[in-house]
Formats: sequence, structure tokens, C-alpha cells
Amino acid sequence: MSDWFVYILRCSDDSLYTGITTDVERRVKEHNGETAKAGAKCTRARRPVTLVYQEIANNRSVASKREAAIKSMSRQQKLTMIDKAGLPIQTSTQDKQAR
Repeated sequence: MSDWFVYILRCSDDSLYTGITTDVERRVKEHNGETAKAGAKCTRARRPVTLVYQEIANNRSVASKREAAIKSMSRQQKLTMIDKAGLPIQTSTQDKQAR
């Protein structure tokens, strides 16, 4: 079973987009229109996007729950989380408990 990732992108209009995937590099390329598969409709008009945060989750359920939690955060809370974490992969507390 492959790991899942929760990621946050900063769009060209400075908005933040949160999603989940099993391959962050591929997904960022899709969001930027660099592959045949289009990225999310929301990011198509906001290209280019830049990866600013990612976490590992050991399954889709954990990733989806964490994505929902991040989406419910205020913009300032998300920016604080991004600043504290830096870009290296972070493992969520929920993921640590699930393993």
C-alpha cells in the first residue's frame, strides 16, 4: 500500500489550495498543466502553482481527514503551519497515531 500525502499549493493570485495524492510531484505538474491530465478546476485559472507544504499519511482515510481539517483552518492558521514546517515532508500527529 502506498503512502498518501496532504499538500498545500500557493497559487499565482496568492490563494492556497489543499489536496491529497499519492504522488505530489505528479500532482503539482497536473495542477500546472504540464501533463495531459488537468489539475483541479480551481487551480487552472491560478497558474502557476507552487508547492508550499506536504505531510505524509499512511492511507487515504487519514489523508482525507487531515485535508478536511486543514481546509477548515483560517488562512492565517495555514500560513503559520506552513512557516513552522518549512517544505520538508511533515508527518501529521494523526498519521503517527494511525501507524
